[in-house]
Amino acid sequence: MQLVLHTGVHFTEDERLLKCLLRNQDDFASRGIKVPGPSTYRNLFRDTLNAMHKTAPSEVARDVLLDAILDDGSAERVILSDANFFRSPATALQQGMLYSAAPVRMMRMAQLFPDDDISIFMAIRNPASLVPVLFEKAADQSPDAFWGDRDPEDLRWSETIRLLRETAPEIPVTVWCNEDAPLIWAQVIRDMAGLTQDTKIKGGFDLLHSIMSAEGMQRFRGYLDTHPDMSEAQKRRVITAFLDKFALEEEIEEEIDMPGWTEELVEEMTAIYDADVEVIRAIPGVTLITP
Repeated sequence: MQLVLHTGVHFTEDERLLKCLLRNQDDFASRGIKVPGPSTYRNLFRDTLNAMHKTAPSEVARDVLLDAILDDGSAERVILSDANFFRSPATALQQGMLYSAAPVRMMRMAQLFPDDDISIFMAIRNPASLVPVLFEKAADQSPDAFWGDRDPEDLRWSETIRLLRETAPEIPVTVWCNEDAPLIWAQVIRDMAGLTQDTKIKGGFDLLHSIMSAEGMQRFRGYLDTHPDMSEAQKRRVITAFLDKFALEEEIEEEIDMPGWTEELVEEMTAIYDADVEVIRAIPGVTLITP
């Protein structure tokens, strides 16, 4: 079985993406793709992965989990979405590392499904805007617990992703930047479902709708109607042009409020993040979705 894990991360439109997947539930089912409701598996997987900290899974653990997910049905591909697969927001950043528990937890996932094809799909986000949110949610905000001996400039998504690949090399990872999501939303959904780029899906512009004025969306859809044969690359250029004119500034501007941070630090962290994306692109077994 193909098991697709959408692992968030937190605060990257993860729940909106799940809602979009669920909107396509029936169409996907006709293609052998199962998108179960989150209540059927989130607590179950959390408890199972946590229990594996102390003991190995039973021989029937896989079958029990799949029975709960499939509900007596069948599927060739199952898509599970939970930003807590790696960690909760309270412990997402510890000792100056993003999602340090992710590699071990995904190694355990591979142990649960040794004969299945697991893949990870995850969005990343500029630490300059993500860290203040994680700090607010942190279980322990003390410098030793949150930062350890590291500084904000030391944060690297590539560190986490490289460890993921080294710890669970059988699991390929697909990554995209949350900042690019409005341009590539439809491709992310299709890739998660294993569909070709010309497959029609519902909600391909859901995220765009949330950051563009009503007038802009109306004109955008009108433009699509009169240009039905545009490629995905052409659509992205059109989206960029419409966002330049009709974007809702209050929806795309992020206020960064972190004690002691300066504008210069935020700019430096952003530059480091941009460079780190190129490092991620070069990691074997990683696919980077870009506009």
